[in-house]
Amino acid sequence: MFLHINEVQLLGDFRLRLTFNDGVVKDVDLSEELFGSVFEPLQEAAYFRQVTINPETKTIEWPNGADFAPEFLYELGREPIIQEKL
Repeated sequence: MFLHINEVQLLGDFRLRLTFNDGVVKDVDLSEELFGSVFEPLQEAAYFRQVTINPETKTIEWPNGADFAPEFLYELGREPIIQEKL
């Protein structure tokens, strides 16, 4: 099965919550991954917040075409800790 991203939520501080097509949800911190000329604009928080899902490639993307492979994001991410209400 090919991995795709179905949903993206901004968590702040260059962190995203991603929902993958296999139903897994992962929180991804991209703060250490924004190097290289295509990713430099993403170092500005306002630009980073412009993340969307490209309907053709089914991964996250920014207006300048910067993107990350879903497989990379899946490996980098961690499943969120859900705190139960007492």
